[in-house]
Amino acid sequence: MNTLFDKIWDRHVVQVVEDGPTQLYIDRLYCHEVTTPQAFDGLRERKLKCFRPKQIFCMPDHNTPTHDQDKPIQDPVSKAQVDALERNSREFGLNYFGMMSPDNGIIHVVGPEKGLSLPGITIVCGDSHTSTHGAMGAVAFGIGTSEVEMVLASQCILQQKPKTMRISINGKLAKGVTPKDVALYLMARLSTSGATGYFIEYAGEVVRDMSMEGRLTLCNLSIEMGARGGFVAPDEKTFEYVKGTEYAPKGEAWEKTLAYWKTLKSDEDAVFDREMSFEADDIEPRITYGTNPGMGIGITQNIPNLSEIDEREKMSFSKALRYMGLQPGERMLGKKIDYVFLGACTNGRIEDFRAFASVVKGRKKAPSVTAWLVPGSWAVHKQIHEEGIDVVLREAGFEIRQPGCSACLAMNDDKIPAGKYSVSTSNRNFEGRQGPGARTILSSPLVAAAAAVTGVITDPRDLI
Repeated sequence: MNTLFDKIWDRHVVQVVEDGPTQLYIDRLYCHEVTTPQAFDGLRERKLKCFRPKQIFCMPDHNTPTHDQDKPIQDPVSKAQVDALERNSREFGLNYFGMMSPDNGIIHVVGPEKGLSLPGITIVCGDSHTSTHGAMGAVAFGIGTSEVEMVLASQCILQQKPKTMRISINGKLAKGVTPKDVALYLMARLSTSGATGYFIEYAGEVVRDMSMEGRLTLCNLSIEMGARGGFVAPDEKTFEYVKGTEYAPKGEAWEKTLAYWKTLKSDEDAVFDREMSFEADDIEPRITYGTNPGMGIGITQNIPNLSEIDEREKMSFSKALRYMGLQPGERMLGKKIDYVFLGACTNGRIEDFRAFASVVKGRKKAPSVTAWLVPGSWAVHKQIHEEGIDVVLREAGFEIRQPGCSACLAMNDDKIPAGKYSVSTSNRNFEGRQGPGARTILSSPLVAAAAAVTGVITDPRDLI
């Protein structure tokens, strides 16, 4: 009667503190440059080493520029953080994938593609979007800097066990509807706090039909519903995706591990703390209009009128629209935009570039639009060129930048100017997220591509 979450969690319990948290063993710790400096300083002050350095993987991604990575970083703050991560990794004997290394990229893209993120394991990182790795059938969640120090020192963490939720999405997605649209739909239905305190298992025909890239996108956005994390039970797609990757088990070890992975599913009679079910027919391509990811609508719908908003939400709703320069009841289709961003740990994978290219092929970028197309890793960058996607994009007037978090967040050179509208495939649209005063509209790669070639918010189904 156990859920898959219970099975993985219980397998990693070291001890349970009476009336307190669980001491949980962690199989993988991922580190980037933003949330680790104080953690490493804490180890030095306590004269501690890393307990299991081979289980720890470090790479810069948030502060890295997406051009001229072979040259010194110009921004002094970014340079200091990137340099500190390299120095700390070397000093403590950790795996380090530096800039310009073929192993580098966004940590939440690199982990799955290299086979570091595997079914049945526990993964943490000082980054909320660690939930991405749940697509591999892992229990993965973000932690704070003090907890990063805890895992560095002991390979364990103290955590309260979350409640379990299963979200089933039934049916078949219509043309032009992507996993990103599914996630945006769920966020609008549940709100950005509707899954607080839960770990979500995604299920149903829609999820089973998703590619691994699609599942990674869906799990990435779990945190935006307030969830502790989200994951998908591993299946043949998962095993095929992992097989042959650099860090996956090989030979006899593969067969033995695969036999275990095939047991990783919730029992038929498993009881979840909460169950929810949705229908694919209700989901169309989506966009956001406000300043949190839950403020979204179907692309053919209008922004809600004030009368449709709960009394307790009216003040924040009005504030968000003022920031975005939009009106209640306004139609988003045809709205002029200034920037398009394809990338981030949400949509920086090869499948996302294929989707974007499928819309822009044979068309031209709108002259009024600035477009930043940023692969999630050097492996994705390489594949874009191997598949000739770069040629399609170049002929349409686009260029491919170098890997990094880029315009997902204003921690590097790729900032959206104040007052400008950005159609972005990233995960957050908070005030100032992409730059002070920037106005972010979250979308799928298909919606972003349609906006890039028309200069306005466009239903991609009209161009497919």
